[in-house]
Amino acid sequence: MSDYTAKDIQALEGWEAVRKRPSMYIANTSTEGLHQLITELVDNSIDEAIAGYCKEINVIIHPDNSVTEIDDGRGIPVDKHESGRSALEVIMTELHSGGKFDGKSSIGYKVAGGLHGVGLTVVNFLSEWFQVEVRRNGNVYRQKYEFGRPVTEVKIVGKSTGNGTTNNFLPDKTIFESIEFSFDMLSNRLRELSFLNKGIKISLTDERTGKDRVFHYDGGIVSFVQLLNQNKNILHNNPIYIQKERDNVQVEVALQFTDDYSEQVFCYANNINTHNGGTHLTGFRSALTRVFNDYAKNRGLLKGSDATLQGDDIREGLTAVVSVKVPEPQFGGQTKDKLGNREVQGIVESVVNEELSTYLEENPSVAKNIVQKSVLAAQAREAARKARELTRRKGALEDADLPETLADCSEKSPENSEIFLVEGISAGGLAKQARDRRFQAILPMKGKGINVEKWRLDKVLANATIRTLITALGTGIGLDDFDLAKLRYGKVIIMADADVDGAHIRTLLLAFFYRHMPELIQKGHLYVAQPPLYRVYKGRKEKYIENEHDMNKHLLDLAFENISISNIRCERPYTDLQAHQIIENISALDKQLMSLRRRGIDADRLFKDWFVNNIATPLYRVKTNRGEYYKFEGEQFEVVIEPEKEKIEEEPEQLDMLDVNDDDTASEPEKENEVVIEEATDLPEIKEIKLILEKLSKREIIPQDMIDSNNGAEKWEKWEEWEDETLDDKKVKDDDVLFKMEEKDGSINIASSARELFEKILEIGKHGINVQRYKGLSEMNSEQLRVTTMDPVVRTLIQLKLEDVVEADLMFTTLMGSKVEPRREFIEKFALQVTNLDIYGS
Repeated sequence: MSDYTAKDIQALEGWEAVRKRPSMYIANTSTEGLHQLITELVDNSIDEAIAGYCKEINVIIHPDNSVTEIDDGRGIPVDKHESGRSALEVIMTELHSGGKFDGKSSIGYKVAGGLHGVGLTVVNFLSEWFQVEVRRNGNVYRQKYEFGRPVTEVKIVGKSTGNGTTNNFLPDKTIFESIEFSFDMLSNRLRELSFLNKGIKISLTDERTGKDRVFHYDGGIVSFVQLLNQNKNILHNNPIYIQKERDNVQVEVALQFTDDYSEQVFCYANNINTHNGGTHLTGFRSALTRVFNDYAKNRGLLKGSDATLQGDDIREGLTAVVSVKVPEPQFGGQTKDKLGNREVQGIVESVVNEELSTYLEENPSVAKNIVQKSVLAAQAREAARKARELTRRKGALEDADLPETLADCSEKSPENSEIFLVEGISAGGLAKQARDRRFQAILPMKGKGINVEKWRLDKVLANATIRTLITALGTGIGLDDFDLAKLRYGKVIIMADADVDGAHIRTLLLAFFYRHMPELIQKGHLYVAQPPLYRVYKGRKEKYIENEHDMNKHLLDLAFENISISNIRCERPYTDLQAHQIIENISALDKQLMSLRRRGIDADRLFKDWFVNNIATPLYRVKTNRGEYYKFEGEQFEVVIEPEKEKIEEEPEQLDMLDVNDDDTASEPEKENEVVIEEATDLPEIKEIKLILEKLSKREIIPQDMIDSNNGAEKWEKWEEWEDETLDDKKVKDDDVLFKMEEKDGSINIASSARELFEKILEIGKHGINVQRYKGLSEMNSEQLRVTTMDPVVRTLIQLKLEDVVEADLMFTTLMGSKVEPRREFIEKFALQVTNLDIYGS
């Protein structure tokens, strides 16, 4: 037996503890933990906003995945601390240091989200480098850290007329699995914060992609509810709004009922999204149930079996935001996903009870509509209860209860097993032959199922396909019955055809999981299989290709095996590497031009004016409260502006373009609260085009070469005539002929532009090969399905993640909801981004 003494005991403190066990301070070292770094910084700025000292926050993701977070608050104190060091350095390097522990109103932190005093310090400790700048006392102070240790003193580096803090850091690659930030995850969090803090402006800029968003909502959580319900049929026009402070706890609630069948409630404590609820959510739900039951009984709106409405009945179709601000919040750990203050439950319950009761008394028609819908929900609940009994399994090992169509696996451990939800009976039979029966189960899905956005749970459970699915998974369904611990398979994989019908089936299933089993997504159990789109074969050689981008790359590779490319301006043919680089740059240029078109810009005109003719016709970005668009100088456009709220940069050439209509008769929805017109020379696409053209110029390809020529009918004859002539002679005879492609068999192709070159190389790549476009899984045999889609060694799976809850909800409501107009607008907006096009025939 080895000795175990006091020498073996380690006491980790501060810097070493955080870097050794980072998951104790942030969620983990994967995606959630990485984004928690930015959340910690922004939460500190929001605390300044709550205290009344911050109006604007900016977050910038740089190309190297470093991040800058800027606020205009008071700035971190920089004077000397009692320890003898600058207060800034103490806050950056000492855990549990800060000004939010005793709730002193003298410094403004009556309530705050960051009360543990570890957020900023932990971010510093988990970064390769961290630079902080403080604008305070008319100066700019700066200190830099590396791996949490200060490498400079706090120095004055400039002057400033304002106050605030700028944090700039790069996450430590040795700590995190990846330092790739998600724009959507950050957008979701920043949007929430802007709703929860009326009037604060929060901007997010992604320099990697050029995306940017500005969140600024004067309506607060009322605007939040309206955004969530914008594509739904509402039961009352204006959300019910409750705001009151009691016993130093601030309660704010906004709620609105729709004719939907799902409940959507977001709850926050001190601006922190408490995903797992807590006492504030419990208080809200209790009050809601009591108030509506009391109102319905007093008005005689309930009869017989409907003598009492359950909470689920009342909350059907509810969209609500519950926000509390507590002086001394008790959160569940540093990630703060649940509020534990017991006193908050009673406060929220009493506030909502009083205010909501008054609202119902003053709005009897609204109250009656909600109660009537709740009665229908109660009736449907009873029907759903009976339907659930048909899908509930008695035990995880009782195979007799499993659906007959399920081909189960022998592995009983969920962690080591997976189930494929396969579109169609025939494809299901194929998958059964292709699977590894030890750990892969197959459930064929007959038909398209049901659109859960349009039906209550009882109707959903009446669908045989859905009942079979629930039984196979074993989790049950609904708030009372669902239990993730009973999930029989660690991976639930949707496998549908790679066509429009397959996409529709995937969307229907995703909507079902999102509305009725969201924990499957949140806990990372839901996946989508990626069967190949193409099989390319020549003789006995074959290759499976997943998408059109890879298809193009493969065809180019095949072409380059058999051709050499000459440019009439060059003495020697291009090397294989040079030819590959040219084609890659041509393809990249087309992508940037397509991106410009998606912005609504005439990309062909811009390219010809700016880069071919060197006449940069000014392009302007027109920003309004309803979005932004782009116009060239001289193009007429009209903006209707709210009277006395006109804000236009005073540049004469811009004002000449603007036709402002101040007619008071203009319809209210068309008016703009703010219009800003600015030059749009800094678009990331334009910058990228310049870089691409610089690379092409090194290969004697100029912008004019990207323009297709119309004089290509007799080029083949001209090249044959010129075969014995010098390149200079050929250049003189026809400037339209630019490229010559010579195949190994002596065949020659010519191109007059770079785009034509790209297209002809693709055609050459197709010579002698067969391309099979898979539109359905059943077009493969079992071996092909196994090696392409089901074998864990070679397959590609997409794990579904819920990074932006608001965007996800809006997307399902738009695509699957009862309103047609939002769906039409969506199709029109994204028509140019469609990907399900059958380009390559078999």
